[in-house]
Amino acid sequence: MKTIKISIPSLIDNIKIVESFIDNAREKFQIDDDIYGNIMISVTECVSNAIQHGNREDKQKSVHLELIMDDDLLQFIITDEGDGFDQDNLQDPTAPENIEKPGGRGIFLIKHLTDEFKLDNGGTKATLGFYLN
Repeated sequence: MKTIKISIPSLIDNIKIVESFIDNAREKFQIDDDIYGNIMISVTECVSNAIQHGNREDKQKSVHLELIMDDDLLQFIITDEGDGFDQDNLQDPTAPENIEKPGGRGIFLIKHLTDEFKLDNGGTKATLGFYLN
C-alpha cells in the first residue's frame, strides 16, 4: 500500500495544486484516460466543496488530501476543517424544482463518477474510490 498526503490552504486558486497532484498520481500509477477524467472531475469538485462549503474559504483552515493505492483500488480522502453538513437532506439536483438551480450537483456528480463514495465525520471527510482494473 502506498500513501501520499498534501494539505492546502482554503483558497479556490489552490485547485491547481490538486490538479498537479492528480497528474503526478496518473504517471506514478499508470491511470488510463477514462478513469483519469473521472478522478480529475470528482476530486477537484470535492476539494472545491471542502474549500467553499466546508471551510467557508477561510485561508486559516486547510483541506487535507490523501491518496492511497492498495492493489487495484485508488482512494482519495479529502478532509476539511469545517462543521460538516446534513448529508441526508441533500436536495436531488434531478428533481424538476432543482433543474434550473446553479448549484447542488457536486455530490450527485461525484457519486456517479466514482466506484466507491463515502462521507464520514459529519460530512467533513469524503473518500472517493476508483478501481484501476
